[in-house]
Amino acid sequence: MAMLFDSEQQLLADTARDFFAQYTPPAALRRLRDSKDDLGYEPEVWRRMVDLGWSAIVFPEAHGGLDFGYKGLGAVFEQAGRCLAATPLFGTVALGGSVVMLGGSEAQKAQKLPGVIAGETLFALALDEKSRHDPRGVAMRAVASGDGFVLDGTKSFVVDGGIADQLVVVARSGGSPGFAEGLSLFLVDAGAAGVTKLKRNLVDSRNMAAISFEKVRVPAGALLGQVGQGGELLDAVLDRARVCLSAEMLGAAGWLFDTTVAYLKERIQFDVPIGSFQALQHRAAQMHVALEMSRSTVLAALAAIDDNSPQLPVLASLAKAKVSETLELVSNEAVQMHGGIGMTDELDVGLYLKRARVQQQLLGDASFHRDRYASLLGF
Repeated sequence: MAMLFDSEQQLLADTARDFFAQYTPPAALRRLRDSKDDLGYEPEVWRRMVDLGWSAIVFPEAHGGLDFGYKGLGAVFEQAGRCLAATPLFGTVALGGSVVMLGGSEAQKAQKLPGVIAGETLFALALDEKSRHDPRGVAMRAVASGDGFVLDGTKSFVVDGGIADQLVVVARSGGSPGFAEGLSLFLVDAGAAGVTKLKRNLVDSRNMAAISFEKVRVPAGALLGQVGQGGELLDAVLDRARVCLSAEMLGAAGWLFDTTVAYLKERIQFDVPIGSFQALQHRAAQMHVALEMSRSTVLAALAAIDDNSPQLPVLASLAKAKVSETLELVSNEAVQMHGGIGMTDELDVGLYLKRARVQQQLLGDASFHRDRYASLLGF
């Protein structure tokens, strides 16, 4: 298991670092937030990302992808996290595109993946129904009707739900909430009759939506995988997305650490830099150690995806739990060490703190993944 980027992956990371610094600095997120932009991202930036091939990184060459692997995609997400880049990459590639790639029939892949790779079709995964992540808690119903299904239910906190053209909807065609058995995944046109979207404004100013489905009819061809047996497919997709999200969070934590250490070196108190105080040095060292440990977990999880390792579920939960803890530590310390200005909106540290709090909860917080990690290992 390679725990470092190879030369091509490092080149991609360097390119992504320069790209996001130029096109999506934190000031870009401020503009989207302050103008109450309906899209929540800049289409021209997304087009440039697509032109660079980033929407194609993990998809097979047979469908127009680059087959470059998740370590490459993780390198892009880490740099996106360093700049708080608001783009459809996570919802469309890491979530929606992954579902089609892993669970779609050859006909579905041929029909949907080219649109994802070309950046022309935006996807969102409609899964959670409550404030806490709970893939087994799905109650939304999918009832067989004629040659298709009828979907009824509501979804909360759908990433990119307001801008997506296609929704991957997790519904229950059997079984009871709390169990994997009976889960089914469907492709639903976001503009279909009976679909109602409501934009949600969270503290991080990113795209979220609540979506209701009222007697939404879908054909049998909209089913991804086998009816009632979507739990395993859902886990596989979520684990890939959790690792990509962890890479993005790692980038945000790295920016917060670098910015805070720079401030410790320049802020003068009692005629010396405050970074010369031993107590602050110890706290900085603690952050550095946590960051390095988090980087190891993320790289191990990314490599597990590319190696098709059976350890992926364990490593994905390990990475999400560890990076969530690290980002909470680093974001809290960044605000504290910046003193009073750390609480102001004018300082970018506050934007990273708000984004961190949403990322920590998204696809399961540290408690969820510690529990899952223990269960997977039989503790």
